[in-house]
Amino acid sequence: QAQLVESGGGSVQAGGSLRLSCAASGYAASSYYMAWFRQAPGKMREGVACIRSDASTNYAKSAKGRFTISKDNAKNILFLQMNSLKPEDTGIYTCAAGRLSCSLVPGSFDYWGQGTQVTVSS
Repeated sequence: QAQLVESGGGSVQAGGSLRLSCAASGYAASSYYMAWFRQAPGKMREGVACIRSDASTNYAKSAKGRFTISKDNAKNILFLQMNSLKPEDTGIYTCAAGRLSCSLVPGSFDYWGQGTQVTVSS
């Protein structure tokens, strides 16, 4: 069965960087849309970035220009490079995979990881 496992979360100061990874197994990532979501304290889950099989991408306005989503199809690994982090980026980051679309809505995705915590201090 499909499984997604995130890693790379941690605590950084504003302006710092983190690189998140999502290891996928049980399916070929190249045939799926893959995305990152996050949920901040007191907020609903929001889409951050998505990548298609042809490597084209879609970003939330808050992430565009600072975050970069990428993947290694051979290794079935999804990445999220986060630069110039802000306190409002704090939250639990979860990777997801689906076949419907690369829209940044949870309903478009079928498989989910457990999440990794990202904390950005001021």
